[in-house]
Amino acid sequence: MKLSFLGAARQVTGSMYLLELEDDYRILIDCGSDLERSSSNGQTTPAVTHPGFFPFEASSINLVLLTHAHVDHSGNLPNLFREGYEGQILCTEPTFALTNVLLKDAASLNQKRINELNASKKQRVKDRQVQMQKDLFLDRQVRETMENVVPIGFNRKFKVADGVDVTFIPAGHLLGAAHIVINVVENGERKSICFSGDIGRKNYPLLVDPATVPPVDYLICESTYGNRLHEHLMTPEDALADIIQRTCIDIPGRLIIPSFSVGRTQALLYTLNRLYTERNFPPIKVFSDSPMGFESTKIYMQHIKMLNAEAREFYKENEALFDFQNFEFLESAKASKAVSNYGEPCIIISSSGMVQGGRVEYHVAENISNPYATILIIGYCAEGTLGWRLLNGQQTLSIKGKDHQVLANVEKIDVFSGHGDRNDLINFVSMQSPETLRNIFLVHGEYESMESFKATLAEEGYPQVIIPKKGESFEL
Repeated sequence: MKLSFLGAARQVTGSMYLLELEDDYRILIDCGSDLERSSSNGQTTPAVTHPGFFPFEASSINLVLLTHAHVDHSGNLPNLFREGYEGQILCTEPTFALTNVLLKDAASLNQKRINELNASKKQRVKDRQVQMQKDLFLDRQVRETMENVVPIGFNRKFKVADGVDVTFIPAGHLLGAAHIVINVVENGERKSICFSGDIGRKNYPLLVDPATVPPVDYLICESTYGNRLHEHLMTPEDALADIIQRTCIDIPGRLIIPSFSVGRTQALLYTLNRLYTERNFPPIKVFSDSPMGFESTKIYMQHIKMLNAEAREFYKENEALFDFQNFEFLESAKASKAVSNYGEPCIIISSSGMVQGGRVEYHVAENISNPYATILIIGYCAEGTLGWRLLNGQQTLSIKGKDHQVLANVEKIDVFSGHGDRNDLINFVSMQSPETLRNIFLVHGEYESMESFKATLAEEGYPQVIIPKKGESFEL
């Protein structure tokens, strides 16, 4: 069989891998959006070129496997169907539900961008609008995509073709996220390959710990945190309690938390609920301002049985995970803007996590010049985003064309990061024996992180590590 790396190769986003079997059966693992501009670090153009959106004929794919819902893994699925794919997508039930929310939101934003271009009278903009309609999927493609999803359970072998079975193993990281193990029998020889997806961390709010992966011949391993450890060793409850005490209780201040709607927001709300329920925190008003966060939270509630034991026990005792005194979801844009008139200490959780787009830009703009306000960054911010500029200490920021002096306090914690750090990645790889594992392929990380993690793995006794280029293929 042949494995081709078509995305997330020497960069973080755009996960997409093509596994071609000898009987012309082709499996695509993930089909994510490439959110980065980089083409450095020895990148090559795809080995297979095709005039469409993908470097292959979409109709030639027999099956798609999806590790989890985040758009850097799922975001190009509608384009795959638009270009002629007619098969199924296998994933877990929560991944199906969360992917539907994320893709619908993306389609809505795409339609909005097209409508804005349609309103222009400039020919140059009209030409761009024609091109965007070719590149951007809309609601009908999302509907077609989701109609072809087949949810399957964790830890059950699922036969997909003669001599081919797949197993989804809990990965932590996000509700429904999976490591995918594929077993293939070719010419009487059995081969196994594991795609890590994104590896979670132990004791993360709500989520189960990453489960054990059985011995495989080939391991495709993410490396996002391959060169570093998480900075904060406090529990999420202790870290958030410290921030709230200093920003909303010791002084009558306001705490703004930019947060991704799917996964991160639910972890925050659950942690806040525990603080108010178990530590008798003053009932400070909490606003969650994200329609997608609202929809995602409902999905978490529908899958309580798939959460960790601690969360299930908390729900059993309190009959709520995310609903607590003085908590309010802001459903309308009008309600969102009205929060700026709220005069008491409060906490505002809003998307996006990088402070780039979404309602959070309004909240940051309204509070960035307030010395009694604190902006808490709880995740990775890509270079150039407003979150990145805040973390780098810029004194003046332009938001929607207006300059703002930065007088608010800016803090960062990483206890809510859903990615395992270097030690977690080592633990994942160490499930495999160096004597029997044929190759490790590092993906989904910055090139420097991959190089560092490769050196670490060599020290741990794993010399057979490859860092593939985009478009590179390997015979397994």
